[in-house]
Amino acid sequence: MADSEWSDILKKSWRRLSDLKGFTLTEEEKAFFSHQGKEDNLQFLVNPYYASLAEDVPDDPIRRQFLPLLSEYTILERELTDPLGEKSYSPVPRLIHRYRDRVLLLVTDSCAMYCRHCFRRSFAGHEGRIVSSGEMERIAAYLADHREVNEILLSGGDPLTCTDGRLESILKAIREVRPDMAIRLATRIPVVLPQRITPELVDILRRNGPLWVVTQFNHSREITAQSERAAARLVDGGIPVLNQSVLLRGVNDSVSALEDLFQSLVRLRIKPYYLFQGDLAAGTSHLRVPLKRGRELMKELRTRISGLALPVYAVDMPGGGGKIPLTEDYSVGEDEENYYFRNIEGQEYAYPREN
Repeated sequence: MADSEWSDILKKSWRRLSDLKGFTLTEEEKAFFSHQGKEDNLQFLVNPYYASLAEDVPDDPIRRQFLPLLSEYTILERELTDPLGEKSYSPVPRLIHRYRDRVLLLVTDSCAMYCRHCFRRSFAGHEGRIVSSGEMERIAAYLADHREVNEILLSGGDPLTCTDGRLESILKAIREVRPDMAIRLATRIPVVLPQRITPELVDILRRNGPLWVVTQFNHSREITAQSERAAARLVDGGIPVLNQSVLLRGVNDSVSALEDLFQSLVRLRIKPYYLFQGDLAAGTSHLRVPLKRGRELMKELRTRISGLALPVYAVDMPGGGGKIPLTEDYSVGEDEENYYFRNIEGQEYAYPREN
């Protein structure tokens, strides 16, 4: 499939209330659109393919991931516009250096769908541009100077919304200065627009290895004939695929939903890598699952599925604490308001109790 074919699907994306003719909306869903544009919030965008997977009921797990609610404008005291504290770790524009041996590159702020649980909601869709050639020159120079960095994560936005040509130029800029560096490419494209995974794209990724694709399936109903074909193209093309799910209220917060998802991913030769506790992103409290419930789910899953199918349950600590596995090894206590964890650097961080 040429760039023009999958990009045609994106051009037909829904952005307005009037595009949702096939859905019977609740009052809270309608109310979001009356505020849209008045406040600096994540806008609405979904492409026709992903929308077609949803059923016309308010509690549908697919619908809850793309259809916004008025409650997104309710910001709790502990919620943040930059919940991971990424801005304080940006040595050059578009690059985040939080961990000693790896960096993150914000390739673009464009997505094939705006996920309602997005933690970069103050970035996604706000600039409408890809990292520039000038920015890439500065990033390449930084990578050349910092030999302790041996891994780069391409993220955004979604890097695979770039054309083949633009994506390859970014990969080549990295490879010219660091042919040794491992690349991870974070993308929801195999889930939300699997038509984008073409033989031509797989060739580009393979030529620029070592490279891993890290995707995000959150529910087994996202696994379709199209997404199965996309996964097979990647794996058969020599591209390892990992999955990072987010634990979401009303989407996958049951043992049966998670078991079905993880077992299905293994059958696709995709390794369930992480299950993330919801970030404290502004306006996402209605989608967060209490941490206590997440631990209960993982405890039950350990008795039901193999280690191959079981991801690591983890949280990105607010305020720049970094990624912490939610196991007893990292837990240092709790009180009526918070759970307390120690990160890999020995610093303690709090994550709030929620109902």
